[in-house]
Amino acid sequence: MALPSHTAANINLSLDSGTARLKELGYKQELKRDLSVFSNFAFSFSIISVLTGITTLYNTGLKFGGPVSLIYGWFIAGGFSMIVGLSMAEICSSYPTSGGLYYWSAKLAGPRWAPFASWMTGWFNIVGQWAVTTSVDFSLAQLIQVIILLSTGGKNGGGYEASKYVVIALHGGILFLHAILNSLPISVLSFFGQLAAAWNLVGVLVLMILIPLVATERASAKFVFTHFNTDNGDGISSKVYIFALGLLMSQYTITGYDASAHMTEETKNADKNGPRGIISSIGISIIFGWAYLLGITFAVTNIPYLLNEDNDAGGYAIAEIFYLVFKSRYGNGTGGIVCLGVVAVAIFFCGMSSVTSNSRMAYAFSRDGAMPLSSLWHKVNSQDVPVNAVWVSAFMSFCMALTSLGSIVAFQAMVSIATIGLYIAYALAIFFRVTLARKSFVPGPFNLGRYGILVGWIAVLWVATISVLFSLPVAYPITQETLNYTPVAVGGLFILIVSSWIFGARHWFTGPVTNIDT
Repeated sequence: MALPSHTAANINLSLDSGTARLKELGYKQELKRDLSVFSNFAFSFSIISVLTGITTLYNTGLKFGGPVSLIYGWFIAGGFSMIVGLSMAEICSSYPTSGGLYYWSAKLAGPRWAPFASWMTGWFNIVGQWAVTTSVDFSLAQLIQVIILLSTGGKNGGGYEASKYVVIALHGGILFLHAILNSLPISVLSFFGQLAAAWNLVGVLVLMILIPLVATERASAKFVFTHFNTDNGDGISSKVYIFALGLLMSQYTITGYDASAHMTEETKNADKNGPRGIISSIGISIIFGWAYLLGITFAVTNIPYLLNEDNDAGGYAIAEIFYLVFKSRYGNGTGGIVCLGVVAVAIFFCGMSSVTSNSRMAYAFSRDGAMPLSSLWHKVNSQDVPVNAVWVSAFMSFCMALTSLGSIVAFQAMVSIATIGLYIAYALAIFFRVTLARKSFVPGPFNLGRYGILVGWIAVLWVATISVLFSLPVAYPITQETLNYTPVAVGGLFILIVSSWIFGARHWFTGPVTNIDT
């Protein structure tokens, strides 16, 4: 029997706005909606994790451009990332679902192109997310190895250097812990997410002040703000080219904020708080990341030595900086090792939140039948957690890391998908918004008004630009060892996705499928 209209209206009014919108889009509320706006922000902020990205790729910034690339390149990459984020936030407000990008593409591309658009976007998104988890947890395994090396005397003092097999074992153990944590109820995970955000914020504040304060030798302000390092040892002399390559550290770091979109089905008032999570995570990361860069770079006095593989940290620049700062002041580097421990905890939280985001994407994508064995991955347990999706995400990330055993070059190709592949997924959804859905897009509570199209086009052009920049050779002459395999990896992924569509998926995949009668 149909409810009276006023009764139906009262029921809709009593619903959380995110739940009501999800129902309008045709999906049941299967996940527990228990995240606040801060919790939603915390997941994206801890995945961006400036302590993770900057620490991991500081060597790249130092090598290609040095302080100028680090300090100014950060704002360039951060500013354009904010533009991408604003455009994504506008779409997220209209479509607050765990599927995020691939669902957006389907709705924005229109009925004719929806299946192909969602297939392309979804696979770039989920493989990109798995690659992010791979790179984050492998980076933590490498940092743990460096901490052990320094704790046992350093490279020049007989310290223990772990083999590649030990590193991959550490990586597997870290992923296992992350899968266990992500199998817990969302209320517990929310606590860890908030703790992760607080750890990153406090960690940056402590390290940016402590490192230059303890250092007995500091760089001058002129060096930090004006020195451009052209001594890269890779046969590249063009300053424009060098600066472009130096942007990779910044762009790699400010990635993963689509987590706020993937967590919307578990976020209260997600049509408003999902966009807030995306924008605030980028904005606060830009501010705190720059502060961290500034503090660390004031402790840089000898770039060639920091990048030299024969130093105590084996060429791991930030580890060597921390170690030397305390050793020069107190006669030993114990304080520096403790500081590296602070960074390691931040990276651990980053990987944990990355698996959370991966699993929600896998849950939503399989809910619509896009993944092999989809019926298995979109199941939720009694605590409303997609636990199968959690474990398959961890497993895929471990498999991607196994390439490091064969060749570090092959592994770097996998990692390149983390930046380029993920941003391609971002750009595809935005591209459909500014083209096919230019006139039909219905904005949600958060929108850019008349500037939506302009912001969207700038975002798409920026992604196209960095896709070219990060595919350029990073050393000359080009050999098998120095070739940048990014275009090979991303191109290979593109061929696989398109081929699977042409030879199979186009016959059965119809795009997002509603699971309630709207």
